[in-house]
Amino acid sequence: MKERVRTVRAKVFNAPGEALGDEELRLAGVRDDLVRVRLRASGVCGSDLHVTDGDWTAEGPLVLGHEGAGFVEEVGPGVRDVGVGDRVVLSWFAPCRRCRNCARGRAWLCQNTKALENTLPDGTTSFVSFEGVPVPAFMGLGTFAEATVVPESAAVPVGDDLPFSVAALIGCAVTTGVGAVVNTARARPGDSAVVVGCGGVGQAILLGLGLVGADPVIAVDLSDDRLALARELGATHALRGDDPDLGDHIRSITGDGADHAFEAIGRAATIEVLPSLVRRGGQAVIVGMPAEGVTVPLDPFDLADSGKSVLGCNYGSSVPSVDFPRLARLYASGRLPLDRLVGRTTTLDDVDGALEDLRRAAGLRTVIDYGDGS
Repeated sequence: MKERVRTVRAKVFNAPGEALGDEELRLAGVRDDLVRVRLRASGVCGSDLHVTDGDWTAEGPLVLGHEGAGFVEEVGPGVRDVGVGDRVVLSWFAPCRRCRNCARGRAWLCQNTKALENTLPDGTTSFVSFEGVPVPAFMGLGTFAEATVVPESAAVPVGDDLPFSVAALIGCAVTTGVGAVVNTARARPGDSAVVVGCGGVGQAILLGLGLVGADPVIAVDLSDDRLALARELGATHALRGDDPDLGDHIRSITGDGADHAFEAIGRAATIEVLPSLVRRGGQAVIVGMPAEGVTVPLDPFDLADSGKSVLGCNYGSSVPSVDFPRLARLYASGRLPLDRLVGRTTTLDDVDGALEDLRRAAGLRTVIDYGDGS
């Protein structure tokens, strides 16, 4: 019996500065350990903006989106841990589960993943045009589409009572932000912290700091609206990033600088100043992803003399198969109010508008709602 060709509508990047294309594409067949997922929600993230604005090198056509959740429609014969009907959060860094780093529990540093090449593990693509041209999926996911095909390790089952809008954010912003606190910085109760940049990831960092009992927690941003929200999410102090006396204010609040300073923007100017905001022995944690080629000057004498650390944080140093369900349980228990991070919901038609909101640093995380998939 001939397999029915499955098609989906998708938003496709073709070149920097252009509006995303609206295209009908064919889905790859489900084979080996692949899983077909019907999307129910997708966040619109700054990494998608980096591609559309040309900050990161990418070739079109490319189905954008990497922060998604949905339910499993079909599984390949090699799939063991996911079943049809499962509600899943998608991981944009699908680990191979076999390399040295994966074996050491450091899936975020997998040496064999093909996600960064925007392909499936065998080098093929999740989508194909009607002309037969392979169309890669951003980070191997392509969640700006009605459905996608991913490796099993990228589809993590979570509880059935988790709202899809929240589940989608667990796929990137939440795991990155909370993980930066819990896994990368290993912050402890009573530690002081500064969060520079209170967008989606910065807001998740604030929730993570509240989860571990950090105090004081200082939020820094240029948006008064975001600073007000930061207060609601647990920040004890809110300071404007353009205050010329910002460092003095932080030292006044913390005594001699924070135990941890998190940069959640990815801008050279804010990364450069980060080590000056921490005390002797403190940690500056770079969470925001900058444009390619960005470099910043650091004072090596200050780092060595003061015993300060500068840490890079990729995906919250998280293992998706472990951390996604854990975050879902914390939400269900009321200890992690992730629904507070969801801004407006919209449709696939408005992805370009959501990207423009990111450019203007306006509002909370926009989530694409795909409805019931019928």
